[in-house]
Amino acid sequence: MECLSHNSEIVNTFSNIRSFSYQEKKTPLIDEKRVNSILDAILDFKNSLKEKTNKIYNINEKIEKITWFNELDEESLMLLNDLISSAKDLRTSLIRQFISMNSLRRKGIAKEEIKDFKNSIDELKESYEDLESVFFFLPEMPDFVETTSKLSLV
Repeated sequence: MECLSHNSEIVNTFSNIRSFSYQEKKTPLIDEKRVNSILDAILDFKNSLKEKTNKIYNINEKIEKITWFNELDEESLMLLNDLISSAKDLRTSLIRQFISMNSLRRKGIAKEEIKDFKNSIDELKESYEDLESVFFFLPEMPDFVETTSKLSLV
């Protein structure tokens, strides 16, 4: 009797293995549609990040142009102060986004795009700090004012 029980257990196990083996041959773990879907999502992410990075570089260029303005009135200086505050706020948001990409960077996903994104954020900081220095800190320094006056005569 016990042999009959063993035989049925063996047959049952064999049946399970057979079915599972057949299913695995029929539908492999790496399904081309799934892989393509993942790759498409990565490409979309990379393109989106490139667009965002280009916007930041564009903003940086605009801020840098403003640093060359001369003889601004109080209203313009107030606007510049607001612009600097907005740029600082933008940078804070962008840094949070960059930090959220740590797991992607560690996995090697979109490495170059993330690196370029970080560089654009660093340049943004440089740009608004330059703007702040040129219009708010340096004009308060007598040596800077004297040098600027001499340069304007050239």
